[in-house]
Amino acid sequence: MMKRIVWIALAVIAIPLITWGLSRLKPAAPTVERATVWIDSVKRGDMDRQVHGPGTLVPEDVMWIPAQFDGRVEKITHLPGTVVHPNDILIVLKNPDMELAAADLEWQVKAAEANYTDLKVQLQTKQLQQKSLTEAARADYMQAKLTADRDEQLTKDGLQSDLTTKLSVAKANELQNSYNLAKQQLDISGQSIQAQLDAQRVNIEKLKAAYQLKKQQVDQLIIRAGVDGVLIQLGPAGTPLEVGQRVTPGSILAKIAEPQKLKATLKIPETQVKDVQIGQSAEIDTRNGIIPGKVMRIDPAASNGTFDVDVKLLGELPPGARPDLSVDGTIEIERLHDVLYVGRPVIGTTGQKVGLFKLDADNKGATRVPVTLGRSSVSTIEILNGLNVGDQVILSDMSQWDAQNRIRLN
Repeated sequence: MMKRIVWIALAVIAIPLITWGLSRLKPAAPTVERATVWIDSVKRGDMDRQVHGPGTLVPEDVMWIPAQFDGRVEKITHLPGTVVHPNDILIVLKNPDMELAAADLEWQVKAAEANYTDLKVQLQTKQLQQKSLTEAARADYMQAKLTADRDEQLTKDGLQSDLTTKLSVAKANELQNSYNLAKQQLDISGQSIQAQLDAQRVNIEKLKAAYQLKKQQVDQLIIRAGVDGVLIQLGPAGTPLEVGQRVTPGSILAKIAEPQKLKATLKIPETQVKDVQIGQSAEIDTRNGIIPGKVMRIDPAASNGTFDVDVKLLGELPPGARPDLSVDGTIEIERLHDVLYVGRPVIGTTGQKVGLFKLDADNKGATRVPVTLGRSSVSTIEILNGLNVGDQVILSDMSQWDAQNRIRLN
């Protein structure tokens, strides 16, 4: 009986002690499969700082062809992607009102030219009549003058009365005045004819100019390429042009680019663009070759968290390079000499202090250590403090183990 009491007493004392002891034990570190994490070693040496971004090849020079007049698309002869030449017809527009106006002006020109010819004949006929009258007046005057001269001589010889002579002289003077007046009328008629013909010619030239302008406008309904290049787009962006569609003045009909003059436009995150400067070297990966380049422009405004950075291509384009081709670009920022660096972790950016799991000496576990990050590149980042050369750290996303300071590697 006493033995049982002793055992019960010992059990009553032991149970609280065991419970208290278990509560003092630290939880076991979680196990992580080594194959599922990315591990890198800390190194010292030169580190190239780079920024990376996707992009596309875009033409350096683009020609936009707008509609000059209202019209309806009657025919499309080339589709995007086609190589075109200056005289190639791309689109045929139809505007019956313009064509009717051009035809009307053409007939007005022909009518005006016919009127000019008719007026010229009429005026020339009147001039010939005036010339005939002038010649008749001249003949009468010359005959009267001869008679007067004869009578004066006869009077001097005493063979004719003085009165008869005076009458013949007066008649000659009268006919002379008639002749002079006829000559003046002939001169004036010549000037009048020229003035009337000039006025009619001005009207014809005016109608011709209006007709030529309208004809040019009708001709502009036939849309030609105008340059050598590749047809990139038909119609406004996102709205392909179709036969039967009506277009208004200013509407974009086509976009043409020269395929051999391309640049790369990269999308650089706004957190990294502050280090990009004009003139920096770059490499553009077209997936069919790498082309060297140089930064030529940085967009002043961000769009969807990125800045557009234009890179001038300095090498030959590889086969298959064309506008809108997707590319990847890497811009060389600077080379850092004799710095401590490691692969860029999933979390953490320039100037941040983050916790990274550093592997133990036996590589069987890892402990979280505070690390201050420095300048970053595409795949590497500078270590300011917290790690040493040769340390191995886990760069993968370890956010699910934020509550743990140690893990075991399996």
